[in-house]
Amino acid sequence: MTSDHRAIRDLVLVGHGMVGQRFLEAFTEQPAARSWRITVLAEEPRPAYDRVHLSALFDGSTAEDLSLCPPGFLAEHGIDLRLGDPVTAIDRAARLVRTRSGTELRYDTLVLATGSVPFVPPVPGKDAPGCYVYRTIEDVNAIRAAAETAGTGVVVGGGLLGLEAAGALRAGGLTTHVVEFAPRLMAVQVDDGGGAVLRRKIEDLGVTVHTGVGASGVVTGEDGKVTGLTLSDDRELTADLVVFSAGVRARDQLARDCGLPVGERGGVVVDEHCRTADPAILAIGECAQATDGRVYGLVAPGYQMAEAAARTLAGLDSEGFTGADTSTKLKLLGVDVASFGDPHGTAEGALDVLYSDSRGGVYRKLVIGPDGALLGGVLVGDTDAYDTLRPLAVAGKPLTVPAEQLVLPAGFTNAGPVSLPDDAVLCSCHNVTQGAVRAAVREQGADSVAAVKKCTRAGTGCGSCIKMLATVVTEELEAAGVSTDKGLCEHFAHTRAELYEIVRVTGTASFSDLLDRHGKGEGCEVCKPTVASILASLGNGHILDGEQGALQDSNDHFLANLQRNGSYSVVPRLPGGEITPEGLITIGEIARDHGLYTKLTGGQRIDMFGATVDELPVIWRKLVEAGFESGHAYGKSLRTVKSCVGEAWCRYGVQDSTTLAIELELRYRGLRAPHKLKSAVSGCARECAEAQSKDFGIIATSAGWNLYVGGNGGMTPRHADLLAADLDRETLIRTIDRFLMFYIRTADRLERTSVWLERLEGGLDHLRAVVLDDSLGIAAELDELMARHTGGYRDEWAETLADPDRLRRFSSFVNAPGTPDPAVTFVPERGRIRPARPSEDGHTLAALTGPNAPVLVAGAQLEVLTP
Repeated sequence: MTSDHRAIRDLVLVGHGMVGQRFLEAFTEQPAARSWRITVLAEEPRPAYDRVHLSALFDGSTAEDLSLCPPGFLAEHGIDLRLGDPVTAIDRAARLVRTRSGTELRYDTLVLATGSVPFVPPVPGKDAPGCYVYRTIEDVNAIRAAAETAGTGVVVGGGLLGLEAAGALRAGGLTTHVVEFAPRLMAVQVDDGGGAVLRRKIEDLGVTVHTGVGASGVVTGEDGKVTGLTLSDDRELTADLVVFSAGVRARDQLARDCGLPVGERGGVVVDEHCRTADPAILAIGECAQATDGRVYGLVAPGYQMAEAAARTLAGLDSEGFTGADTSTKLKLLGVDVASFGDPHGTAEGALDVLYSDSRGGVYRKLVIGPDGALLGGVLVGDTDAYDTLRPLAVAGKPLTVPAEQLVLPAGFTNAGPVSLPDDAVLCSCHNVTQGAVRAAVREQGADSVAAVKKCTRAGTGCGSCIKMLATVVTEELEAAGVSTDKGLCEHFAHTRAELYEIVRVTGTASFSDLLDRHGKGEGCEVCKPTVASILASLGNGHILDGEQGALQDSNDHFLANLQRNGSYSVVPRLPGGEITPEGLITIGEIARDHGLYTKLTGGQRIDMFGATVDELPVIWRKLVEAGFESGHAYGKSLRTVKSCVGEAWCRYGVQDSTTLAIELELRYRGLRAPHKLKSAVSGCARECAEAQSKDFGIIATSAGWNLYVGGNGGMTPRHADLLAADLDRETLIRTIDRFLMFYIRTADRLERTSVWLERLEGGLDHLRAVVLDDSLGIAAELDELMARHTGGYRDEWAETLADPDRLRRFSSFVNAPGTPDPAVTFVPERGRIRPARPSEDGHTLAALTGPNAPVLVAGAQLEVLTP
């Protein structure tokens, strides 16, 4: 298969999925590709797309968003892509393939990239209307259409794809069940402990999980459609649709039919260069069985096989493909899950190092070898350490730090930083080591992650290594004495803290002005909400006014929290958790009238879920009239100040914690910050309000108040540090004021106080010197900034209700009830309702407020004609 420039030869690629597209990219990079005429035969009606992120289609993404075939790529390389015409037979003797349309194509080399097919258990009724698989865009479209009229869905399979499918159904508003034959979810990737935490977190989201049980039959009604699923333990689940996602099988039928050897459990047998028993045929991806006897069902190994095949076809010497790292890192139903190396500790002499926080939903397990090397691990609920742990496991060398440092939360250990060897693989998709990345920086002048991507292809696969790549690039540049760009994004060379100072000192009042003077380009999803937060924290008017309204993210944009099913939650402020009987009645009536789900939270609030965008102002008006205001649950701002009942009711209380909590919540309400803020006040040392897990927490003493800062009860729990003890009320509030404004002034984008405090040079001692001793001479500025906030606070809900321009963004349709467009009128005409404005040809047309304004219609006999 050496390159031959004397004649054009024919290369036929069967299948145009993710691996097939990667093969085309790798092969066309080689000069030898010019001597080949490439034809691609695909079964699906569209070019290669990102199958890993199919669930994004349920969140508003389109098929075009998932496309992996760059515009112009096929034409540039003269590739003939034939969609919707799969190969049905291979004639090895004649070296030709036949397609479904009857076309016959000759080949000099044939590459099989046919992927896999979903495994559907052989249960009675599996082909009934209402049964689906979850594999292609067409599958997703069918499920989406069925979900519109369904109430309950069951997913058979609790692996990666099964949980993806369950997440999609749940996001569509369906009551969702997951049925898994194994004793735990994701049995291949996680162990019993990780599976238990994963199950608990998924069930907390409202998905019912059934493990250790299989599907025994699909139940159908008189019309033949699905009505339920029978389980192997004789239970029956009611269901309107069933999605089978119980794994995949290698799609190797073409190879079997033409006599190519396949593995015992499927997969075309190939050597390390991806050649089959026929030297003219190669196989790559999920349809191939590698030399280690495995069929890899992940994208990264498929990409490596594609690159090996491309080198083989180009006549290049290479090590080939003998196996791959099967580490995975993903987010399933909002839960972070990762596994790497040998997660189950199958190696002889392996030991486990565990950290499990069931309440916080965090599980970490490391598998350590007898020589102290990291062999593998499981992470559930918090996968931040994955970028460091996976390369360490792949390297297989003894750890340079105690293993417990790698699993314990921040603040529990003082061990030094972890260092990776140069042969540690950072990018498993393209097998790029840390040494290769460092060499790209040193020898090829790559001074950014983007440049490293071009040099090495690292980070161009699944993207999970991007964070680690950025760290390595920065370290290498700083070691060479090169100043690194620590800017917020490509549009601003300044950090968030620097932008805050620029806005504060110059009085800049708009994003466009800041961009014109100190940035470039048009901005992005990183800098726009960051600058919006800075402007809001400095009291730059209502966040929905003018240009500022366009900068907000999905939550701030509608002053409500977006939920999984596309609805919003409404969370009124309840300072100190206090509420009158009349207030309770009002909330109950609102929830009843609008069909909202209500929940009492750990932050002493009543959350109402399920509101549509157009319902939000209606609900707010009722709440505002009853004396409530926005609880800012949607913003990067103060959420709540939790409290116990204190000395007013509790026999142990030594101070009035409730009154103080109410005072603090009203003082800091609406304060915009780099990240959300939570607080609590406990009336005694028994700590019922859990103040030491908050961004700032206060505990009463007999002599005053102790102030704790930098706590976090989230994914990476951290106990707060004692900043000052036995403070009187006035000093306490002044100290909190300065702490908050110093944090807002200096923290990075989306940086919690816990992370900020650990990063702060000088740590707690420096913070104490700044806010108590005014070591930087900025105390007066911090006091003035807080005074500006408290003096300028306005309730965002009430202000929105008072402004017709702001209210327009909450209308789903230009003619929605309650907000009619005066330019649109309706008259009955021959049984149809049409906008009344006759045109020259006699049709009745609409005068809409915008070129794409949606119009509210109802009933099967309505028609709207637009110019």
